Amino acid sequence: MAKMSLKDQLLKAGVVDKKRVKKVNKEVYKANKETRTTVNEAKLAAEAKRQQQIERDKELNRERQLVVEQKAQQAQIRQLVEMNQIIGKGELSYNFEDESTIHRVDVDALQQRQLANGLLAIARLEQRYYIVPAVVADKIAERDASVIRVRNVVEMEQEDADDPYADYKIPDDLMW
Repeated sequence: MAKMSLKDQLLKAGVVDKKRVKKVNKEVYKANKETRTTVNEAKLAAEAKRQQQIERDKELNRERQLVVEQKAQQAQIRQLVEMNQIIGKGELSYNFEDESTIHRVDVDALQQRQLANGLLAIARLEQRYYIVPAVVADKIAERDASVIRVRNVVEMEQEDADDPYADYKIPDDLMW
């Protein structure tokens, strides 16, 4: 014999009628529906909060990655400068402006010409100035242009076709 539910037992005993059973069933159905809706809303709110947390974590990871990349970039710059620096001999001074202040670097005559012609450059790293080759200065500038303080670019002069003094060139090493 199959078990009878309480509802069926009450109907059989005559304690309740079919109308009352239908009314109670409707109320139970509505209560269950409301419970399901609040559960769904709670699930949606929890999911939204989880998505916000994921986005926040992604942003923090991006910031951390950016800091790591910047540190690596600074290490590369430091390595380039330290490995390729040229030590000045100190016979002459090369004066240059940095942050509206005149600074000087001791160089020899060849280095002075090379700085003026753009073959050498001056880089600033941790409050010190270093003389580096122009090729290295270009590599450093790709990573951080603010490190390079002096990088002269010599423009090639175009000869004027109508220049009457074209045949009379002035030597570069002429001292006045």
